[in-house]
Amino acid sequence: MLEKISAITLATADMTRAVDFYQRLGFEILHGGATGDFTSFRVGDGYLNLALRPGYMPGEPWGRTIFYVSDVDAMHAKALAAGLEPETQPADAPWHERYFHILDPDGHELSFAKPLPR
Repeated sequence: MLEKISAITLATADMTRAVDFYQRLGFEILHGGATGDFTSFRVGDGYLNLALRPGYMPGEPWGRTIFYVSDVDAMHAKALAAGLEPETQPADAPWHERYFHILDPDGHELSFAKPLPR
């Protein structure tokens, strides 16, 4: 029986640029770093991994990774203060989440969300 996702691994063409992006959003490095070929960040009790793939180019939209946060608006403000450019403003969705989207430097779509009361 499936229980949970332990980690997701995303390709990056430039580890230095990708690590800088995720650190500006507040992700904590557990392994690797800007000069590594593989970097792991803690996300709750799971992990977001980056794998260096020189020449990686984003393709067609592939989906999105959703991270739950305690305060969507504060996370959006943190992204803006760090000089990042979210794709959307925080909004309440009909599926009962508050969320916003941002692209990482390699074109991976990330969503930061929080469930809303029903």
